[in-house]
This record gives sequence, structure tokens and C-alpha cells, in this order.
Amino acid sequence: MKLYQYSFIALALTASVTSCNDYLEQEPPSSLTPENFYTSEDQVQAVANRFYQDIMPGHGGWDYGTYTNDNNTDVQASRTPSVKFSSNLWRTSQTEGDWSWGNVRNVNFQLAQLKDKLAQGAISGNETNIRQYIGEIYFFRAYAYFELLKRYGDLPIITEALPDNEAVLVAASNRQPCNEVARFIINNLDTAATYMKDGFDGRHTRISVDVARLFKSRVALYMGSWLTNFAGTPFVPLGNGWPGAEKNSGYSFPSGSLDNEAKYFFETAAAAAEQVADKYKGSLTVNNGVVPQAEGQSNPYLELWGTTSCAGKGEILLWREYSKSLGVQNDIEVAVEKGNIGTGVTRSLVERYLMADGKPIYNSAYTYDDSEIAKVVANRDPRLAVMLKVPGQVNCFKNVTDAAGTHWTETEPVPNITNANAEDGYITGYAIRKGMTFDRSLTANGGSYNVCVIFRATEALLNYIEAEYMLTKSLSSGKIMEYWRKVRECAGFTGDGLDPQVTINATDMSKETLDWGAYTAGKVLTDPILYNIRRERSCEFLAEGLRDMDLKRWRSYEQLISKPVYAEGIHLWGTTMESWYSDLVADGTSSSNVSQRKISEYHCPHVVNMTNNSYANGLTWRMAYYLQPLPLRQFLLTASDHSTISTSPMYQNPYWPTETDQPAQQ
Repeated sequence: MKLYQYSFIALALTASVTSCNDYLEQEPPSSLTPENFYTSEDQVQAVANRFYQDIMPGHGGWDYGTYTNDNNTDVQASRTPSVKFSSNLWRTSQTEGDWSWGNVRNVNFQLAQLKDKLAQGAISGNETNIRQYIGEIYFFRAYAYFELLKRYGDLPIITEALPDNEAVLVAASNRQPCNEVARFIINNLDTAATYMKDGFDGRHTRISVDVARLFKSRVALYMGSWLTNFAGTPFVPLGNGWPGAEKNSGYSFPSGSLDNEAKYFFETAAAAAEQVADKYKGSLTVNNGVVPQAEGQSNPYLELWGTTSCAGKGEILLWREYSKSLGVQNDIEVAVEKGNIGTGVTRSLVERYLMADGKPIYNSAYTYDDSEIAKVVANRDPRLAVMLKVPGQVNCFKNVTDAAGTHWTETEPVPNITNANAEDGYITGYAIRKGMTFDRSLTANGGSYNVCVIFRATEALLNYIEAEYMLTKSLSSGKIMEYWRKVRECAGFTGDGLDPQVTINATDMSKETLDWGAYTAGKVLTDPILYNIRRERSCEFLAEGLRDMDLKRWRSYEQLISKPVYAEGIHLWGTTMESWYSDLVADGTSSSNVSQRKISEYHCPHVVNMTNNSYANGLTWRMAYYLQPLPLRQFLLTASDHSTISTSPMYQNPYWPTETDQPAQQ
């Protein structure tokens, strides 16, 4: 059961029923399940278990899993940039795969059935357990909705499986303001918590009250930041040019104003985060600075991710388990033994990590030297020192005679930046070891069963720090410094490095421009405290999939409009690292295997081949890209005459046109 590998008739609706229309993909609930299905505790559990597979994050079978989710930001590069970094490659279309309401529809259907049967007393078994599973399903609806909120902003709020009736479906297509959607998500999380039992699952493989609270803080922090940073723009309700104005005529904020609404969300985020932070701050894992190189050596911090079981790790609030015996596996160990399969850490990320004394690389008693990777990690933030792989370090020392493990590397090689092969090449030259177990038995191709960490308590401390500071603009407010010092302590800092004030005093914002988080609305922040709160998040959440969400809510992409940049990796030209390679070709043709020195002394993987390269001038941005365009087919389906888009209750996102195959307008 712990692996969520259940199939059951209740969710056969996903494949077995096809509606004649796809308004929000709301399919009719008739004839989906037998009337007697929801009658026992184990059946209710089966419903919940399936949603762990369908909705929650997990590692794929042939890549670096969830650790690639920060690709296409300033911290990680994929081999080919996303179209969001082009001026006109991202275009409107009739269909849009991300505009998918299947999970919401399925959750709504299951909740309606389960709540009705529970009220009738028609479900046999332990009521505490039954309520726990129903609470989890409320959480899944919140999680699915938040994914849609981040992509599209304003959304229809659907709480039931709708009948196959055109008038009902069209009416349900009305998009609600993004803050109302966020309030709906928070309400679902509060409801989930009332159903669930605190401490229900000691292994933390099931959603808990604390997971609901932590996620609540994430959602509220996101919306508070969005309303603050996009104030006055078309991206917030009642902002200048808000496309929802006509369809939401007479709208007013529940709290009275935009500022009050943002305040509500920040207060909600801080309160929920504090509940979790206070409960788990004594259970956080401390980085001891050790990179294990032989049996008997260990680092509990690395083992938060580099393990096959998170049972007993107090910091981990929710994790996903994999199993060799059941054939539920991934490719994580293969990825960390080599170049991370499809992702590369950037210079931008590496240089924002502090030196060991808690000061930036340009203002420290230590000298920063990036002429070799071994020197890059010397006297640095202990998190970077243990996560960034260094040539010559041992990658694998457990079960090295296990012939089943075929994709392993005993010692870390010189990064193979000239190899374009997805599995063997190093995209930026920098590779990390997050998720590494050092175990050859896990290195069969697609044969890893390394864990997937979904929620951990450290996020609560950082969510609180940011939310409380946004409310008060005071470093001494509440528990900001207590929590921040705790994060630094667990990171492995000692001495002055434990004191955030040391970092703040040594920060020169004019020298932090590689970090996109240093910007809001196209301008470098003038507040070094706020910037360092953002920096701490970035350094703590290495490859944990939160970066794009953070950059968008901070409004930290649009500086690329006026000043495109290249994703950079190792300092290749004019350093010791140049001598590592004897086959460098850098003429910009299709024969090139590295980028040209005239572009940058740092390796820039996206401009190795400059022939017909859409990113030859760097990564750029359009304002529209903060949200995705809605699929144009939905406008016609919901239009009163099915031919005139303007008669639809829906509206397009800011700066996206309502014609097919058109780029953003700005």
C-alpha cells in the first residue's frame, strides 16, 4: 500500500468515458462506478492512493526525476532552452496540454461519492482512517488547483462533477480572480486538516496535517507576493488592463483593497509556516560537511535525498517510495553518477552561494577562485561544498561488485562538456550529487529506487521568514532571525556564517546581477535584506523544483527583455579547466562542441552551435510569459454561438492574442 500501486474501478472513468465536448474536461459521472463501490475503508484508501500517483510529484524512469524541475531558470540549464526564453517561438494554439482538468474532475467526483456515503454511514471500517483518506483527497484538489493557478492565474472554481449539460458547463467556465482561487485552495487545505488525524502515518509516506499547513503557507506566500509585485498590472484583479474586468464586473477584494488582500495572504503564510516550523525546528538535519568517500563515512544532510527510505528522518514531511521488487523504479542514481542527465547547474547559482564566513564571494576574507571546480567549493557555503561534484571524488563505493549496476562511475571524471549525448554529457560542466547513494546496485539503467522527497520542514522556516518580512519590513520582527540562524546552522555554517546580518552588511546589490532573484519588475532590488532572504531560499532549495515559482511570484524575469543573458557554466577559457580538453572546437558552426570565448569565458551550452540558433543573442522574455495562454478551442466551445470568441465567458491572459499560432504581443 505504501507504494500507491493500486488500480480500482472508481478511477476507470479517466479512460472509459469520453464526453462529446471538453468544456473544462468535465465528464458526466453516470455509469462510472458501481453503486456499491464506496462501502469499505480499503476502497476509500484505494481512491486516495491512486491520487498519489496521478497528482503528486515523482521521479520519472529515464531522467534525473524531480531534480530537473528547476531547469529553464537561472539556476539550472537544460540542453535546449524553453520557448519561454524566445521572443516569438511560444505561440497560441487551439489546444493546450496544461489546460487539463482531469485531476480536478476526478477528485470532485470521488469527494461527492465519499462524503455522501460517509454521511449515510454506509462505509464500513475505522472512521478515523476513512476521514484521513477523505482529507487527503481534499489536499489533492488543492494541489491540482495550485498547479493550474501557477500556469494560468484566474480560473473557474469547480467543486463538483458536472452533468453533461451545455448550459451548466458553459456557466462553470467563468474564470474567478486569482486571489479568489488562492482563497479556495487555502479553504480546501483547512478542510483537509479537519479530516486528517495528526500523526496518522509515522513513516510520512501519506499526507498529514503538517503537510497541509506547509502547503498552505506556500500557496499563501505565492499569492501575497504575486499581488504585491504585479500591483497595477493586468496580472492582478482590478489592475490596469486586467482582462477579467468585463467578465467580473463589480468585483471587489474580500479584504477591501489590493494591499489588504496581499496582507491577508502574507499573514496566512506566516501563521501556517510558524505552526510547522515550531514543531519541527528541533528535528532538522544538520550538514556535517562530509562528502562520503568510503564505507563508514556519512552525511545525514546528503542522506535526506540519497537513500531508499526516508523513514525516521524527522525533517521529511512527505516522501515517495520506490521498490526494486515491485518494479517501481527511477533513474536517479544513474543521473548522479554522471552528468545529471539533461540538467546542468549554472554559474549564476554557484556564485550566489556565500563563502564560509557568511559573506558574498566578492567581499570575503576568503578568495573565490573558479579556475577549477575543486577551488570553486573551497571555503564555501557547506551546502554547495557537499552538493557540487568535484573531479576525483569517489561517486560509488557501495556494492561495487554488483554486476547488475551498469551505469556507474567510481570517481567523478573531468566533466564531459563536449559530449552532446544526453546520458553521458555534462551540459554546463557543473553537476550535483543530490539523491546520490554511492551504491552501484542502484545503477542499472532505469533501475534506481532512490526516494523522492516532496515536502520537508525547512521550507516552513523560509516561508515564515519571507512572509513576516513582507509584512513588517523589519529583520527583528517575530521569529525571523531565530529561524534564519537555524537554517544556517543546519546548512553547516559556523562562526560569523551563522549570522544573516553579516551577510546583509557585506552585500553590494550592484554585484548581485547574475541572480535573477535580485530583480523585481526589471530593476535590481535596493533592499539587501529582502534579496538575502531570496538568496537563502535559492541556496537551500537546490534542485527542489521551487525556482520558477519563486521567480514568477517575485516578478524576476522581465529584466531579460531589455538585457538578454546566456546561461553559463564552468569557467572554461583561460583557466586550468581549458587544459582538461584536447578536442575543443569553438567556431560556432555545427561542428562546435563548446561555446566561443568571445561570447563568454564561461561555457555557454545554448550557443555552441550558432547556425540558425534562436537563442544566439541570449535568453530573453516577454511580459505575457508570466502566465500561459489559454487554448483557443475553449473559447469557441464555451461561446454562446460556438463561433464568436467574444461571446465566451472566458478571457485570454494578458498580452496573449486570441488568434491561432500567434506570438505574445509584449
